[in-house]
Amino acid sequence: MTLRGQIVRFASVGVVNTGTYYGLYLVLLRWLPYVAAHVVAFLVSMVGSFFLTSYFTYRTRPTWRKFLLFPLTNAANFAVTTGGVWLLVDVLGQNRMYAPLIAAAAAIPVTFVVSRTIMLGPDRRQPELTREPVA
Repeated sequence: MTLRGQIVRFASVGVVNTGTYYGLYLVLLRWLPYVAAHVVAFLVSMVGSFFLTSYFTYRTRPTWRKFLLFPLTNAANFAVTTGGVWLLVDVLGQNRMYAPLIAAAAAIPVTFVVSRTIMLGPDRRQPELTREPVA
């Protein structure tokens, strides 16, 4: 698969993941403060994102190693989005309903580079889905 194909698939997964996150965030706002709603929605959507990224974006088998490393791909995303939400809402006085969407846009390039490194990095124990099994 080409880099361009990966970027298109990554963007598609990002749209689905963002929709999942944002929908859950809005629901949780009814019961939780905005930062808590953000954290819970982020964690739930991250698990779904891992499987979509494995199967759809990079066409690799999900492994425990990748699953355990995958949160590292989101560490920068989490820092950028959480800091961005706080900055937009508390410092700049922006609407808490739209702040996560704006903050998420700033984290997209970082997340792609780190996720690609982890998902396509050397993992000799599990062949990619598109390749013949290793003998």
